[in-house]
Amino acid sequence: MRRGIALFILSIFLMQNAVLAAGDVFSGHAEYDDEYTELDKKLFTGKTEMLEKRDTIEMTVSQVLDGSFSFEGDEFFAEITSDVYGNKGVIIPKGSLAHGFIKDSGEAKRLGRDGYLDLSFDKLITPDGREIPIEGKMSTKLHPVKAAAKIAATDIGYTAAGGVIGGLFAAQALGIEAAIASNGYTLAGGAAVGGAIGLGMSLYRKGKNVLISPGDEIRVKIMSDVELPVYREEALVQKEQLYPGLDIRIANILYEKDPFGEVNTITLSVCISNMSDKSFAGMDLALVSDYNTVYNPSIFGDTKLLFSQFKPGDRKAGKISFSVDNVKHSFWLVVNDRTKNKPLTKISLDNAYKHVSQDVKKRNDKVKQKKKNYYKEDDVFDI
Repeated sequence: MRRGIALFILSIFLMQNAVLAAGDVFSGHAEYDDEYTELDKKLFTGKTEMLEKRDTIEMTVSQVLDGSFSFEGDEFFAEITSDVYGNKGVIIPKGSLAHGFIKDSGEAKRLGRDGYLDLSFDKLITPDGREIPIEGKMSTKLHPVKAAAKIAATDIGYTAAGGVIGGLFAAQALGIEAAIASNGYTLAGGAAVGGAIGLGMSLYRKGKNVLISPGDEIRVKIMSDVELPVYREEALVQKEQLYPGLDIRIANILYEKDPFGEVNTITLSVCISNMSDKSFAGMDLALVSDYNTVYNPSIFGDTKLLFSQFKPGDRKAGKISFSVDNVKHSFWLVVNDRTKNKPLTKISLDNAYKHVSQDVKKRNDKVKQKKKNYYKEDDVFDI
């Protein structure tokens, strides 16, 4: 009897726990849905836009991809370097990651055949954590007709050069008189020998291997339509850190080339009003990237602000330049507090760039454009 009562009480207890557990699960699921809806409202306008087939997206790779030792199936990530706009607004924000893998690769071969890499992309990962399935591809391989024409043109160059060298050698070795006496046959013979040597060089010549390094920009072609939500402009505003009384406004942002022709300099036009209780110098200004890399001011740019002092009550305006590894990263202009070794304030360049004039943006885009070269430099010991 007692045993039966105990079993009855135990069964009621277990049933109550099961009901409570079910209630907890249901309640949690409902709350999650509500939170997700609220997050959607904060992030998106409610409109959608189509990322269309054949559209291209600019990205930078995060690791070395080498046609000579990268293999089919190897995975990598690339970062989207600029906001992707539709007609209604931003559909893919800057800083999103693309997951890719090597679909095919080949190393350089004789007959001047270059190596190649075929890359495929299957999804995007946005800064807010969403994964978007896509179908994209990028290849360094030339069209077969173009590749054959390139090889043929180079081989003709080798043969012609060989012919000229052979003819000159015959003229120097046998003399002009011998060429005249033989009605030019000595020169023709020399040219034929030189041409044969040049042809041998062209047959033996090895193509170049592909090398895509971190920071190199690639253009990925989308192979299918993807419908995407449009972001609210305020949802893409970068976080900033402000200090009471210290007002820093970035009026202009220019991308510039260094003396070697590389686009790695950012020049800022800034207005600084220091009504705070802190003093600092121009050397306390720095850029911090989204990878937490710190870049100090460049002495090769405008140095008016670089050697300035900012005491409480000072207002100054001018330009200051920074040399960075990739101008397409996200950066924050910071003022370092030397007494505490931490930033007083952090101002987003991405936020400021939204207010830069269209003429300046077009000028910067033109400066950033450069011919893509994904091939390794020739190795003199590679024969």
